[in-house]
Amino acid sequence: MDFLVSIVTPTYNSEQFIAETILSVQNQSYTHWELLIVDDGSQDKTADLVKELQKNDSRIKFFQLEKNSGPAVARNTGIEQAQGQYLTFIDADDIWFPDFMANSIQTIQKTGIPFVFSSYRRADENLNFVYSDFIVPQSVTYSDILKSNSISCLTAFLDIQKLGKKYMPLIRKRQDMGLWLRYLKAVPFAYGIQQPQAIYRIRKNSLSRKKTDLIKYQWQFYREVENLSVFQSLYYLMHWAYRGFLKYRN
Repeated sequence: MDFLVSIVTPTYNSEQFIAETILSVQNQSYTHWELLIVDDGSQDKTADLVKELQKNDSRIKFFQLEKNSGPAVARNTGIEQAQGQYLTFIDADDIWFPDFMANSIQTIQKTGIPFVFSSYRRADENLNFVYSDFIVPQSVTYSDILKSNSISCLTAFLDIQKLGKKYMPLIRKRQDMGLWLRYLKAVPFAYGIQQPQAIYRIRKNSLSRKKTDLIKYQWQFYREVENLSVFQSLYYLMHWAYRGFLKYRN
């Protein structure tokens, strides 16, 4: 029996890459899906491009926010509209390998674990592989994610018929991490698929972010979103900083 997979894609000025992302969804070996593209006030030709592709594929559904509201609002809009048993995400510049959905569903059905995620390859804007593959752990718990968010929006795959719909916290960064933690308060762990299932495209602007700003934001996340104590926040921040260094070392 085929179960509908709902795919949420937020977009903002994504005309350069989004067609390639949509093609990677259309090339999936598992074909029973809906692609919920939520445009967050793009000022380029993203909307025109998506509407043109939509004409030839009724599985593509396009929503436009009235004003630029940030990725959390865009993704939550997609989650709200999702009709499938399964929920997954792909950003407008990333790429799935053809069996990503099929392997994720098979893993959920085989293990009985309703939350799975996968390893992925890492490339620059031109799809040159600039780092080694990111191989995820076989399982992660709530505490593990606080130390290092090894679950990418690119490969998270959830059985929301079992888990229900949850939404991302309305914060500027780390919305996905906030959502995984909400689910990991309800289930003991998420299951990691070791074989890379996708390509994460590292944009130039993502490489230029100030590390001090990231540390400050991570601290605020622990204290204000997860309501951790000062001691707990310091403990997890040290783990996060060290593992973040290792993640992009090679």
